[in-house]
Amino acid sequence: MDIRRVLLISYYFPPMGLSGVQRTSKFVKYLPEFNWEPIVLTSSPKSYYAFDEELQRELDETKAKVFRTGISTSRKLKKFPRNILIQNIGRIILSFFLQPDTKVLWKRKAIELGREILSNHKVDVIFATAPPFTDFLIAQELSKEFNIPFVVDYRDVWVDNPFHFFPTFAHKMYVRKLEENVLKEASRIIVTFRGTKDVLLTKYPFLKSDEVIIIPHGYDKKDFEMVEDIRPDPNKFVVTHSGLFQDNRNPKFFLKAFAKFVEVRNDGIPKEAWFVGLMRKSHIKLIKKFNLETKVKLFGYQPHSEVVRLLKMSNLLWLMFEDNVRSPGKLYEYFGAKKPVLICAPDGYMKSLALESDSAIGVEPRDVEGIYRALNTFYDLWRNETLPEPSDSFLEKFDRKILTEQLSLQLALACRI
Repeated sequence: MDIRRVLLISYYFPPMGLSGVQRTSKFVKYLPEFNWEPIVLTSSPKSYYAFDEELQRELDETKAKVFRTGISTSRKLKKFPRNILIQNIGRIILSFFLQPDTKVLWKRKAIELGREILSNHKVDVIFATAPPFTDFLIAQELSKEFNIPFVVDYRDVWVDNPFHFFPTFAHKMYVRKLEENVLKEASRIIVTFRGTKDVLLTKYPFLKSDEVIIIPHGYDKKDFEMVEDIRPDPNKFVVTHSGLFQDNRNPKFFLKAFAKFVEVRNDGIPKEAWFVGLMRKSHIKLIKKFNLETKVKLFGYQPHSEVVRLLKMSNLLWLMFEDNVRSPGKLYEYFGAKKPVLICAPDGYMKSLALESDSAIGVEPRDVEGIYRALNTFYDLWRNETLPEPSDSFLEKFDRKILTEQLSLQLALACRI
């Protein structure tokens, strides 16, 4: 079978860390198995909140062609914003001048590099993932210039994202027109969950349902096979959260419930809450407020392989969010770890998906008593050695390799349109 080439445009890419790089880097890893040669157009960041050299080494082994705008000889870690209010003020100020996002300043360099790549390599289709949504604009412009179809991949919603600030109605209408034009010209539209698909179909009636394809986030089986023999310490009960507390996410309600849990279930068995990832100082202060200094462990940012190991060493995994506009990638990693999940979220697709695993309990994100009751339920199951785990048939739907096969089909269909 002939090998086809896809140009993947992704501002966030290893050696950058954090969740935004996982989806694209795993696509690049597995696309060659389905007769696609990926060529990556990305940035060369001088500073970022986290870097993951292990993900970079995994990609180096694939020998994928990666082209970067600029050359960064040094990498500087940025401090995670201490205060969300200050962070939001900064976003508001920048939004007056930079739309659809701050990465629009990267657009010119990316298009120049894209022209060079497309002039020297025969590419069958362009694939752009967002955010940042500037990636879509780059793909759209290169598509027009070189007459190559392009596919867009929504990791989050765009215009209807409540965390994207539009200083005026005119700003919002401008960005909505950008999105409308992208959707009219894209050959295929991919989203990570039903919520984004429903938003797009409602907002843009010209779209047909079969033009918007759901390819969810997932987990890489190989990552977990490397730690399949790791077991939790049988003498303590560990609840773990992995990832950032972005935007309106706050561990306060969980910590309050956990403090009550360790106080009431004071039976001599150690109970710990682990936080794997960057934490705001305001959130760390909550640990002291609830007198949990000896019950909480902060691991900070860890390479992905270490995150997987810590998930496997846990008895229960939890996550929280207060909106239904995003699909947290960490939930799929939790599934891959084959652990029960406490999901603190409003009713919606993501909570329903967790409950579908038959290994989760869902409560409202600010329901302290509900979280407390759930902790007790899981703790009793643990003591009785009856903690649930998702079935293999459920997990198979989120295998990164299988999801990449689905992507390869959509890329092929885009080439025929």
